[in-house]
Amino acid sequence: MNAASVEQESNALVLRACGLAKTYQEGEITTEVFSDINFELAQGEKVAIVGASGSGKSTLLHLLAGLDTPSQGEVSLHEQAFSTQSDVKRGKLRNRYMGFVYQFHHLFAELNALENVMMPLQIRRESPQVAKQKALQLLHKVGLEHRASHKPSELSGGERQRVAIARALITEPACLLADEPTGNLDHASAEQVFELLLKLNQDLGTALLIVTHDRELANRMDRQVTMLDGRLA
Repeated sequence: MNAASVEQESNALVLRACGLAKTYQEGEITTEVFSDINFELAQGEKVAIVGASGSGKSTLLHLLAGLDTPSQGEVSLHEQAFSTQSDVKRGKLRNRYMGFVYQFHHLFAELNALENVMMPLQIRRESPQVAKQKALQLLHKVGLEHRASHKPSELSGGERQRVAIARALITEPACLLADEPTGNLDHASAEQVFELLLKLNQDLGTALLIVTHDRELANRMDRQVTMLDGRLA
């Protein structure tokens, strides 16, 4: 592969938003969260979305993840527009190309760490043997192979978030979106989780898009975008 091909591959877009707007209607009252949002995330890129509480950061992330529908505009993942997909096809598209980490881990309480990480591959109908092998490899990457049989209630906050990250990455997605992934952790655990995200970005080439209120963490990304007065700057 020549230098031009390498550069073109590294600049390939994995996520694109054009003209996004979100409004909420309550009776005769219309509330605009934001409008005319345009955004692109390139392969392997690390981007932070920052802004004041209530500015619409998490709402935007959920639209970009296909978890909510914009009032206007379009989101495309791997050059495929969400609006052209049925719910089932959109789910399969997200399962193939995107991982998502919530502020609260959203692990299944009745499943252990290994079973939680395996879940996305089971949804894909991968064989149990393959799913287990890949899940164990990812738990090793996040330093939790020794906690594979533990349920979420038996793990610390930082450990639960690392399990959630492993689950989000098991499908080898083109991009990982994270909504305040360190927001509920103490400083030491937050630093550990953030370092893990940066290392996985470097090792796996997964594009990383994080909503955070922590400017120190945001400064370590490739670039920052700010939600301000309903616009992205």
